[in-house]
Amino acid sequence: MRSRNLLLLLVLAAPYAHAQIWECIDPQSGAKELNNDPASAKNKNCVRKNIGPINTVPAPRPPQQPAQKSANFPSVDGDTQKQRDAERRQILERELAQEQRSLETARKQLAEQKEIRLGSEKNFARVEERLKPYEDRVRQHQNNIESLKKELANAR
Repeated sequence: MRSRNLLLLLVLAAPYAHAQIWECIDPQSGAKELNNDPASAKNKNCVRKNIGPINTVPAPRPPQQPAQKSANFPSVDGDTQKQRDAERRQILERELAQEQRSLETARKQLAEQKEIRLGSEKNFARVEERLKPYEDRVRQHQNNIESLKKELANAR
């Protein structure tokens, strides 16, 4: 019942949505006023404006059906794909092991550098400047390990 009332209201309001527009100029102040009421337009110095046709947008096209595979489309059987997935997993695991070794080496180098105090480093800012490349290397290896673990989790 509510939707029927709403539909009736929309149908009745449609002519007013595309009403005529009047441009009225107040003779005393010279102010312009746009109006869609023809009765009030007769009382003032008004000119009817032609606003042209209503702009519309076409309805969206229905989604197309996915194209069928052609007979000569390359495809791989299930066993071959499983073999490729297993090889990919092995490669990722080797890369992860290598990154973990590199991370341990970078951490050791950073620890060694933290223990060293050079005579030219009288303030802590110079120490931080010297340690920054070592810290960046550790952070890079940690990010690589995270990425490899995500990739391994997504692997089949």
